[in-house]
Amino acid sequence: MIYHHLFRQAEKKEVTVAVIGTGHFGKAIVTQQSYNKHLKVNVVMDKNLEAAKQALVDAGISEDKIYYTNNASQANKMLQNNKYIYTDQLDVILQVDQIDVVCEGTGVPEVGALHAKRAIENKKHVAMVNKETDSAVGPILKQLAKENDVVYTPVDGDQHGLLMAMYEWAKEIGLTVISGGKARDGEFVYDEEKKTVSIEADGITVHESKTVQLTKEEAKYFKQIPESNSENYVRKREEILKELPGAGAFDLCELTIMANSTKLTPDISELNKASLKITELPIAYCSKKDGGIFEGEEVIDLITCLRREDESGMGGGVFLVVRCDNAYSNYILTTKGQIHNYDRSAAVIYRPYHLCGVETSTSILTAGLLNQDTGGFDYKPRYDLVKKAARNIKAGETFGDDHDYSMAALICPAKPMLDSNPVPGHLLTGNKAKVDISKGEIITYDKVIEPENSTLWNLREMQDKRFLNESALNNV
Repeated sequence: MIYHHLFRQAEKKEVTVAVIGTGHFGKAIVTQQSYNKHLKVNVVMDKNLEAAKQALVDAGISEDKIYYTNNASQANKMLQNNKYIYTDQLDVILQVDQIDVVCEGTGVPEVGALHAKRAIENKKHVAMVNKETDSAVGPILKQLAKENDVVYTPVDGDQHGLLMAMYEWAKEIGLTVISGGKARDGEFVYDEEKKTVSIEADGITVHESKTVQLTKEEAKYFKQIPESNSENYVRKREEILKELPGAGAFDLCELTIMANSTKLTPDISELNKASLKITELPIAYCSKKDGGIFEGEEVIDLITCLRREDESGMGGGVFLVVRCDNAYSNYILTTKGQIHNYDRSAAVIYRPYHLCGVETSTSILTAGLLNQDTGGFDYKPRYDLVKKAARNIKAGETFGDDHDYSMAALICPAKPMLDSNPVPGHLLTGNKAKVDISKGEIITYDKVIEPENSTLWNLREMQDKRFLNESALNNV
């Protein structure tokens, strides 16, 4: 860890932060501040004022130091007197000089686009917790930030931010990345004695607890994948477990950002979404020539961790399947305790946790103290998360967010805003269908009523004009 050296060398010693949105991620940033000497979250904004105030109370801030205001001048005076502010007005944040970094954590694509754009225009760094906005218009927001001499950064704590860091580390030390991705928060728990596989509801990404009873014949597919049987076992498990809750668009959202930040690409648009034990990652998530399921290498995908009750899981963490192209280095890689495949041609390196807002301070402080981001080197809109109808959708229906199961998500090459091209999934949220859409159809621009005065759609148009005609994108 080099952060403590870098932060101590910075000219500034403290970063003043405003957090917008007090969901579980944003609230964790607020409540963790007392344990980080460089971080001070003085301002919390939410349309739910009680939730905004409560986040500060839960951070251990004395209530006699917490005030509501909708006036920027008053806010400036309060902060000068070491007070804490909660508000429902964006201008309070934008007009307060002391605020260095704005954390956008509403999770609403349109709102996030407006907040980020205005923060950048007002010379505030932006730590983008809102992956929904980021997946649709992140590259253009990063460009606008650069033009305004501020930082736009993804955040440590969410899976795409952590996977970027792991990927960049692997490339720096010369590892060949065969595949990379994330584990779902929900896990499949296998009971060998009862011959059942279960998943528990968590109220966030898994909304229903459910169990599948296995036959004796089916149970054999839940033993360790034998050599040269990856494809067969992955597909058999997929069929057997099809009634259990699977990955959602929110899972693919993070991988879209990752694909746009690195050279990792989807093997197929729907992703394989395999159910795998940790020990099977280097066996199955390799290229076919090495006994895996992928056509090539540098592939991005996700898994549902399959484990017994008494085994460790992935904790919604991230992984890379890697090798060393030097024979001796690869010998070291695969004989020092790393989990490897049968012929030791690959090993898995994984991080079995993501701590959400608890660990986001590293990204915030890197922006506020060092004027740097913690994202990938080359953030361009190579791919979009797009959606297809999972049932018949009627004209006039309102499209929901990533938890709307009337739509299924895919990761496809990015295309400009033309009638016959797919709409990036988060441009759909809150808008209406123009025509009837049949089950299985990709939702394209000509099927959607374009909203008026949309910051999100305007940013997307700007992003398309700036990026999608670049020859560099065509050569990825």
